[in-house]
Amino acid sequence: MSELLQRSAVELAALIRAGQLSAVELVQASLDRIDALEPAVNAFTHVCHEQALQAARDIGPADPRPFAGVPIAVKDNRAVAGLPLTMCSDLFGDYVADHDAFPVRRLRDAGFVIVGKTALPEMAILPTTESRRFGPTHNPWARDRTPGGSSGGAAAAVAAGMVPIAHGNDGGGSVRIPAACCGLVGLKPARGRVSVGPDGGHSFLATDGVLTRTVLDTAAALDVLAGYEPGDATWAPPPPGRYADLLERHVTPVRPLRIALTLDPALAGATLDPVNEAAARDAAALLESLGHHVEEITAPWSGRDLLPDFTRAFGPLSSMATLVGGRLAGREPVEADVEPLTWVMWERARSQDTLTLLDAQSRLERVAREIVAGLRRFDAVLTPALAQRPVPIGEIHGRGPDPWGHYRRSGSFTPYTAIVNVTGLPAISVPLYHGQDGLPTGVQLIGPPAREDVVLALAGQLEQALPWAARVPQLGD
Repeated sequence: MSELLQRSAVELAALIRAGQLSAVELVQASLDRIDALEPAVNAFTHVCHEQALQAARDIGPADPRPFAGVPIAVKDNRAVAGLPLTMCSDLFGDYVADHDAFPVRRLRDAGFVIVGKTALPEMAILPTTESRRFGPTHNPWARDRTPGGSSGGAAAAVAAGMVPIAHGNDGGGSVRIPAACCGLVGLKPARGRVSVGPDGGHSFLATDGVLTRTVLDTAAALDVLAGYEPGDATWAPPPPGRYADLLERHVTPVRPLRIALTLDPALAGATLDPVNEAAARDAAALLESLGHHVEEITAPWSGRDLLPDFTRAFGPLSSMATLVGGRLAGREPVEADVEPLTWVMWERARSQDTLTLLDAQSRLERVAREIVAGLRRFDAVLTPALAQRPVPIGEIHGRGPDPWGHYRRSGSFTPYTAIVNVTGLPAISVPLYHGQDGLPTGVQLIGPPAREDVVLALAGQLEQALPWAARVPQLGD
């Protein structure tokens, strides 16, 4: 059964439709593996055994939904009716959501069976996952290393074979970072592609997605998640067809693509680990061998210091979660309710006037236009996914006497991802390589505006050239 759970979500759904596997058997296998591995990995904040099995019992082989009977986990910062919503913070207490967030409703409508909620850093602030409330989540490839964040529990659950696919979201790299740390595929869709309602309004930075083993699973899940919801303030233009169909049709593009390679981090002072640099350069050579034209460039974000404005825009986003948590707890948040980094971001956001926020967002939007215009002669951009190897657990957690120091340190670890949230471009992390340390090494592909199909097709080509889905961590089980 553990080998079964390492198969793709698309394959598993096909087995259930064909009557070769029942939804109950598959969901039970997922729950059994969670129970067996969870003490060591600590990927989940809540597991819903009975609810999941009941949902599975209602699914038969004639179910036409694309993912009927496939188990999935949902990140614990999105509402799932009847399940706790904690944001991995003591502030939320024992609150249980009474509704589904729009992405969750779409996952249910596609036939996915929700088996539980996954861990994140408190309020999804950091690119590691070790909250005070639930403790650290461990990377299945090396238990002393972070699985990344903020969708770290989701990535660890998929990498460990607990579920074949997991929901995540990305406001500064929070899908791509854990994908790179855990050897998975992680796509950040274009701005406006996936609605974050009903609780969240239009977000300049954040969007929802999934963590998977295969590019096809990612494309098929995007077909489920993408699209306008009534009342959305903005939305991306529709794609030229279903992403899964476009992927299967265009894994071999009709023409060579122009791809820019850049190693320039979008953060002053960040240094690139030689292993991560070699992976990006090897990926560039592989793309050239596949017929594409690769040109190394100085990135249009090079030399800019965007961290202050990003923090002014991102801080209120995370502080809104603190405010919501206080309302759900029935009181004004106090310092003891949250971790030190959450508290200092909350305090800074409350002291920041509206004009400062709007000015920071305006500057980021101006810079985004300049960057997108500077890249328009290319079909895609290749960068490292991370600047450093997955950091040891305990190195970046946002607690202690210098929480801002942890926040700044996190930027040096992940200086290639947040710039894509600023621009709103689609981007994908793919796990092409492993280092001598045994840890996965991802590279990032950034696409043109609203063209997820381009990065999915390139990722599919790379997957065919250097297949990675069969690589799994040895967990001693």
